[in-house]
Parts: sequence; structure tokens; C-alpha cells
Amino acid sequence: MAKLSAQARARKIKLLLFDVDGVLTDGKLFIFPAPAGSRQSVLQQSAQHGGEGGFGFHNPALQVQSLSEAKGFHAHDGTSISVARLAGIKTGLITKRISETVALRARDLKLEYVRQGIQDKRTAFEDIVKEEGIQLEESAFVGDDVIDLPAMRAGGLAIAVKNARAEVRQEAHYVTPHAGGEGALRDAVEFILKAQGKWKKIVEAYIGQRGGKDSS
Repeated sequence: MAKLSAQARARKIKLLLFDVDGVLTDGKLFIFPAPAGSRQSVLQQSAQHGGEGGFGFHNPALQVQSLSEAKGFHAHDGTSISVARLAGIKTGLITKRISETVALRARDLKLEYVRQGIQDKRTAFEDIVKEEGIQLEESAFVGDDVIDLPAMRAGGLAIAVKNARAEVRQEAHYVTPHAGGEGALRDAVEFILKAQGKWKKIVEAYIGQRGGKDSS
């Protein structure tokens, strides 16, 4: 059987899922003490559970102090979610970490699927595909590190960001021109919609409806 090209795989995509750290962001984590008297954050709750959710905090001293986490997101990636929605493509994130910042960004972007604190990304990926009622080959995953490989292998289109680890780029069907946190998700959406012959029409529709209501 002939091997499918990345474009042929992209033409089938109805669902685009992705990692957060290193994909939606540049991978840097900014963790700092919250003001005195702040309510206990998700970050602190994770620390109290021995580092569950990918935090890896095992120092009991951290349990008595509220912690806050900051991440940076790129506006181009936000626009890509709006464009994907117009094209009828569902979107969502699957991440090992638990972050209030990510939850806020996900609500801002109106993502259909948000899975935080996930160790087994493939199972989460497959569960979402099943919930969506589509076939695995109609789904794609964007990743940057080896923990993303099981989910990337499960779908029909595996996408790696430009600065992904070598093992991840090697298994990807498509590598984005931009790095994580620098518009990589926009690259992924654009690649898929161009393969489907929808890009120009959807961009015009997006421009036509743009009135400050849709988040970017």
C-alpha cells in the first residue's frame, strides 16, 4: 500500500488536539509566590500531592506558600483556533501539567476539549476521538516532546513543532515552520486547511465576521 502524504492525511482531519508547554507556549515556566492571603492555587494543590500533574514539587516547604504560574501565549495561535472553528474543525488540548493559566486560556479560546493532568496522552486522545464520533485517521495531534509520541502515533496526522525533540520530528508527518509559542499551532491549522482547499475562503469569512468578539 502506498504511503499517504502529509497533505493526504490533512485532508481527512476534523479534530485537532495539541500539547500546551512547548506547543502553545515556548516551554518556559514562570513560577512565583502569590501574594499573602491568596487562596490555594491548583499549582499548590498539585505540590501537596507529591508532584502529580507534572510539577515535581516534593519540598514540604512549598506546601505552606501559595504559588502562581505564568505562561506566554501567541496571538497567532489564538486566531488559528477561531479559523479552525469556522472551518468546522474541533480543537482541544491534552497536557500533563495542571495550570489555572491554561484553563483560563482554554476558556478564552472556547476549546471544545480540555484535558489537564494527563499522564497517558494516547488514551485521552482516543477517548476524545470516540466522544467526537469520528475515526482516528480524522484526528491530528501537535506535540514537541517524547511524552506526546503515543498520541501522535494514534491519529491520522502527527505534527511536530519546529523546535520539537529530534525523536518527535522524526516521527511527524509535518513539522511546523515556527517554534512552539511562536505561531506553531497557526502553522498546523493553516497546513490542514490549505490541504483541504478551505484556507482562502475561511480567512475571508473570518475577516468578514471579525468585530472584536472572537478571542485571539
